[in-house]
Amino acid sequence: MKDVSFGQYYPVDSAIHRLDPRLKLLFLIAFIVVIFVANSFWGLLVCAGVLLLAVLLSHIPPWKVLRSVRGVIFLVLFTAVINVFFYAGETVYWSYGVITVSKEGIIFSVFLVLRLVLLVICSSLLTYTTTPVALTDGVESLLYPLKLIRFPVHELALIMSIALRMIPVLTEETGRIQNAQKARGADFESKNIVTRIKAFIPVLVPLLISALRRADELGEAMEARCYMGGKTRTKYKKLRFGWGDLVAFLIGAAMLAGVILLRVYVGGVL
Repeated sequence: MKDVSFGQYYPVDSAIHRLDPRLKLLFLIAFIVVIFVANSFWGLLVCAGVLLLAVLLSHIPPWKVLRSVRGVIFLVLFTAVINVFFYAGETVYWSYGVITVSKEGIIFSVFLVLRLVLLVICSSLLTYTTTPVALTDGVESLLYPLKLIRFPVHELALIMSIALRMIPVLTEETGRIQNAQKARGADFESKNIVTRIKAFIPVLVPLLISALRRADELGEAMEARCYMGGKTRTKYKKLRFGWGDLVAFLIGAAMLAGVILLRVYVGGVL
């Protein structure tokens, strides 16, 4: 659970932290689109360069950003193995039944792993550099046109904010429960998968009870403060675009244009 970095905020003063949350949300969406538009290593190299620049400007230790990948390392390795053994290529190195190891399969697996790693790092960087309150304000502002059709924009943004706030809280709660179960003899590092699953059952039950209790307490606190949703609510801090946001927008636009040009003139990964 220590590897879970999504939803955690790293408090430091940097150019990335000071960017408008709406721009960072739009940049994340554009970055995800660009990652899937890129069909060559050169395109991913452009994305990696922009992401590296963002990490350096954020003043967040690179090891902390890379640690976010550890939480999904199993998914990354599983995806890579599946593509290596079941991707049909022309240059076959080894084959047995439906399993085939080819040059094209290895290249495509490496390409897919890099794509997933960039996606995870970019998503984690957003929560590292943006507070849950700022994310809530950004989502609510971007979805404001939906209010015209009576869509509960404020309530949706509030749900997202509460969910992000609860991630580190539940992570810490899970660690405490695991330590308590270890003191009672639970084995979470056994090589036997059945034993490990049985050891996690006493963790999930109190964790679920704790989450429900926290949700009930939060609901009562909001009712005691006469919370009425988004009706007639004002904001203490209003979002405004600055020169830094304009520079970040231009960098994002240049990245998108560069990847599209590489896709058109360079070709695919294989």
